[in-house]
Amino acid sequence: MPLSPTFGTENLSPYQVESRREIISLLKGLQNSNQLISMLINGGAEVFITSILEVDEQNDIVIIDSAPDNMANERIAHSDRVSFEGLLDKIGIQFAAGKITRISFENRPALQFNIPGSLIRLQRREYYRINTPLSTPIKVSIPADIDGRIVVLHLTLVDISCGGIAILDEKKVLDCTIGKTYEHCHLDLPSTGPINVTLQVRNSQELVLLNGKTNRRIGCQFINLSNSVLSGVQRYIMKLERERNSRLNGIR
Repeated sequence: MPLSPTFGTENLSPYQVESRREIISLLKGLQNSNQLISMLINGGAEVFITSILEVDEQNDIVIIDSAPDNMANERIAHSDRVSFEGLLDKIGIQFAAGKITRISFENRPALQFNIPGSLIRLQRREYYRINTPLSTPIKVSIPADIDGRIVVLHLTLVDISCGGIAILDEKKVLDCTIGKTYEHCHLDLPSTGPINVTLQVRNSQELVLLNGKTNRRIGCQFINLSNSVLSGVQRYIMKLERERNSRLNGIR
């Protein structure tokens, strides 16, 4: 399954790998190095930590660890699309699976999907995205024209990179036309403080949650980000990475 950049904020096509031999090599690299990877469903609303147990080239399948509980595995198996993100030698790897099956592997619960037809290998540090904590959501303030008057919308930040952010617009009131630019936006990052940014819409995606409700995920690119603001964004990303690595190391 080709991986379109619907979950990100940048055009990642230059980093797309379609060579089957290279894809298998990268997946086996994640397996052999025992790298923990993130498994995302519902557009990133739920994230599970897993690892690759087996890359079966002959049968065209990848086998991964299951989620901790039965209900979570049911939600994963019923998801139309599951995304994966991990690091291999400090290079970001992203891929997706269209259908995941619950199986038993070496006498324990596991999940299985077809080897992806493409994946993204992020060779540049500034394109590395990281999810922001769901437990302490960060709000992005965006002045927008709603029915002829300027209203400041406070939308939830779901991921961030040095190139831009992704936000959730639950009420679907923000104009998400590709190329639409919003100036004087405020992003309040913990330990960095509020920063002013200009955002340009790059993509949007309608999400259908398991409870039947819908949400809209919007990817925005930073426009003319100053060096000082970029440094603040980088510091925050590094902080999130340190916190995530600490959690992952605790799982090992």
